[in-house]
Amino acid sequence: MEVKVNIRHTDKAEFELTGGKKADSLNPKELLVYAAAQCAGKTVMTILEKERISPVNLEIEMSGNLDTDTVTAQSVFRSFRIVYNLECRTIAEHGKAGRAIKLANDKYCGTLQMLRRIAPVSDEISVVSTETAKV
Repeated sequence: MEVKVNIRHTDKAEFELTGGKKADSLNPKELLVYAAAQCAGKTVMTILEKERISPVNLEIEMSGNLDTDTVTAQSVFRSFRIVYNLECRTIAEHGKAGRAIKLANDKYCGTLQMLRRIAPVSDEISVVSTETAKV
């Protein structure tokens, strides 16, 4: 079974669950995945701020694959997957934004490092720009 959460960065410099979910309605396995997504998002935003990049949109989808068909106390995670969807203002920000996400994912997010002790973590990074190419 897969447990999944989606979060997005808000104008208030916070992350919120999408789809009308509230954190208090999540089960403990979903809360773990939610905490990892929050940590990764805050780490990415910190690195982007240092690079003076203010993204138009940042959404993170974090999921964990369990070894059971239903969520139980005995369910164990077999793998985790994190997908970053980042929208920049300019094409020039692409490289820096991609590196920021890679740094956060590989080195600086302690929660993701902890998850790697439980099960493998795979990632996908999608960076797009609102700027149109000049011909």
